[in-house]
Order: sequence, then structure tokens, then C-alpha cells
Amino acid sequence: MASSGPTVLQFSSSPTSVSARVHPLVVFNICDFYVRRPDQAERVIGTLLGSVLPDGTVDIRNSYAVPHNESSDQVALDIDYHHNMLLSHQKVNPKEVIVGWFSTGFGVTGGSALIHEFYAREVSNPVHLTVDAGFKNGEAAIKGFVSINLSLGDQQLAAQFQEIPLDLRMVEAEQIGFDVLKPITVDKIPNDLEGMEASMERLLALIDEVYKYVDDVVEGHVAPDNKIGQFISDTVASIPNLSPHTLDKLVNDSLQDQLLLLYLSSITRTQLSLAEKLNTAAQIL
Repeated sequence: MASSGPTVLQFSSSPTSVSARVHPLVVFNICDFYVRRPDQAERVIGTLLGSVLPDGTVDIRNSYAVPHNESSDQVALDIDYHHNMLLSHQKVNPKEVIVGWFSTGFGVTGGSALIHEFYAREVSNPVHLTVDAGFKNGEAAIKGFVSINLSLGDQQLAAQFQEIPLDLRMVEAEQIGFDVLKPITVDKIPNDLEGMEASMERLLALIDEVYKYVDDVVEGHVAPDNKIGQFISDTVASIPNLSPHTLDKLVNDSLQDQLLLLYLSSITRTQLSLAEKLNTAAQIL
């Protein structure tokens, strides 16, 4: 009796060139969803919105949470809520489409394959983004995955998640806010004065580093770098040539304007709160 040929297990072709670019709004939204999750929920899942750039990079720009119930062997998604939220977002920005889904926690879990299968019916090759919103390792570990199918002949057996490169796009102000979220415990968000104090301390530390570098170059301890020298020269030239008295006056005037705005906003909040209480009391009576 002739023996049949060996059965080969094979993975489907992997989109090795896929990479993702994540905007900070997505990370902040996911952290906010995690804080507001139901008490019994261990993690939060939701939809990622964005677009695919011409070079194949998945640009993730927005997100929304999707209610779900999860057990050891099944996951139930509120599909109607998901579709209604998608329609609402696309009314505001029609160019944003589904590019994947997210979940909080550290890495991929057992139910991820079931959820990924649902999103694979919504969009081709969805990206799975995981965010450690609990900051278990002292920082928000952010990872991206795509699914690769393991098949036996024409029969699909399982799916494997493969990590892809992520580019977290943040400007300086967004990076400062993200750094505030990194510690495991934060007593409070710094106010404007505390934030200014921290910024000034960092600025002074950077100036000290520049002084040390320039002194080392002048004394011959460090080889000169023309690019760094040009950057320092441009930075110094951009500083306005003002006397200390004039600079102090500008700073004080700006500070007084900011304090006035804070005072006016505080009065507005007080009036709105008072009007709300009066309206509530009138309805009760």
C-alpha cells in the first residue's frame, strides 16, 4: 500500500512590511476608557480608526470603546453599539475608517483571536493594539500585532499574532502629558506653576549641559561638531536682545493676563454651578 506524502503545516503569507503610526489621542482615549470601565471588567476593548498611507503604514488617529462581556471560552461584543459609533465618527470625519482594534492589558490574551476574527470581517488585515493602561511595569507598554493564519492544507487551524513596528507620534507638550501618566501612582496633576517650575528646572539643566559641552570643546577635551555648533548659534540668535527690566515687564504682563483669564473662568464656573442648583431647586418645588 503506497504511503501518502507528508502533511505540511504552513503559515499564510505575513505582511512583514506592515507598520503602524499611533497618535497620542488614541493612547489618552484608551487610558480614559480604562479608568471609566465597569467595576467587573478586567480590560477594555474597542475600535481603532484611521487610514492606510500609500507606503502601507497604518495611521491610527482615533478610537472608541465597545462594550463587551468576556469569559474563558467566549466573547460577546455589542455590535450595534460598534456600528452606531462608527457612523457617528464618520459623519464628523468620513476619511477615518476602521483599521483595527485595541485592548488594555499586557500582550495578547486567549480571547483576542475571537475578537480579531470579528474585526477581520470588518476590514482586511486589522491591527491589534495593546496598551498596558495599568502601568504594571511603571510605563504604558504599547504594542501592535497582526494575525497570521496557520493552516493544514486548505483547513485553517489557528491564528498567530506577530508584533509589528510602532511609531508613537508626540509633540513636546503631548510628551509631557504622557510622562505624567507613566508613574504607577501620581498624587495629583501638576498645576500651571508647578509645571512651569519643572520646565525651568529642565531648561537650566539643559543650559548647564550646553555650557559644559562648549567648555570641553574649547579646552580640547571633545572634538567639535559643526552641526551642534550651528544649532547652538541659531538658538542663541533666536533669543531677543532685551534688557532684564524689559524682559521682566513682558513676563509680568503675560502672567497678569493669564491670572485674569483664570479669574474670569472661575467666575463663569461659579455662575454656571449656581444656575444649575437654582434650576434643580425650582424643579423640585
